[in-house]
Amino acid sequence: MIFDESVRIRQKRASQLNTTATLIDVSHTDMSTMTIARSQQISLEHTRYYHCISRCVRRAFLCGQDHYSGKDFGHRRQWLEDRLGLLAEVFAIDLLAYAIMSNHYHVVLKVNIDQANAWSAEEVVERWGQLFRVSDAVDDVALIDEWRLRLSSISWFMRCLNEPLARWANKEDDCSGRFWEGRYKLQAILDDTALLRCMAYVDLNPIRAGIAKTPENSPHTSVYARIHRQDGHLAPLNASPELNNPIPMSRDEYLRLVDWSGRALTSDKRGTIPDALPPIFERLDFKQKHWLADMRHYGRWYYRAVGSLQTMERYCQHLGQQWLKGTKIDRMVVTKA
Repeated sequence: MIFDESVRIRQKRASQLNTTATLIDVSHTDMSTMTIARSQQISLEHTRYYHCISRCVRRAFLCGQDHYSGKDFGHRRQWLEDRLGLLAEVFAIDLLAYAIMSNHYHVVLKVNIDQANAWSAEEVVERWGQLFRVSDAVDDVALIDEWRLRLSSISWFMRCLNEPLARWANKEDDCSGRFWEGRYKLQAILDDTALLRCMAYVDLNPIRAGIAKTPENSPHTSVYARIHRQDGHLAPLNASPELNNPIPMSRDEYLRLVDWSGRALTSDKRGTIPDALPPIFERLDFKQKHWLADMRHYGRWYYRAVGSLQTMERYCQHLGQQWLKGTKIDRMVVTKA
């Protein structure tokens, strides 16, 4: 296999960085970031909402502009977005938010187990057949039940998202090996306020990274799709209770919230934060300072779960841990409120 010089240089530098990182990690072992089985992390008893992140191997720019080779792989973002749309239709999993960046992506998902249980055997087979080859006549009840479980599984959703993308990218690059950096990261979203914080954080990724200045100019994000009415693959944002709406606000309220947050984050000078707060702040008792701090530091403050102090403590007990990254922050917020 012939690789260009930029690939060899990138691999050598990544190897050196990985060696250093390993030495650092061993000397700073943290119980909050140790590996926990997905079956334990995903607890529908505590929440049906989860935030997932996947990064390209060596954190190289394999989905956007590669600074080493000068090649542009931006078209792969559309591969990801199209695949997300297909999986959202096939799986009993709602797609609430996403952002596809140059070297990683975020998705916010809701497990809709009731939908999966309501499917007939024929519908399960038909849906599974959109992803994998099936025989003409399937009458194995146990097999169909297994497919039903998989079609409501976040792990299978992420597998069906990442594996094809890796194959397509490796074929395009005429190489083999890993495309994604290990297994995807998962974060439990434990209450409604945490859900909105996470969704807004995900949608504002391009703005925080300096790639876009406004939500309406940040393609390959869910907020862009909602603004431009290209959101058929997304869970609806509608305040009508009869729609069994998974998000506690209307589409317009959410867009105003993200727009205000984006303008506040890009305000470099003190006092330039927009004065007109979105009504959702008062209705859900959001504190402006705490909200903006979350938008800036969400990725550093929270790791395995995000929610109120009470929900974080309950989830911590479920995992069998004494504490979770983020509980200290939530305790400080409660104290200062």
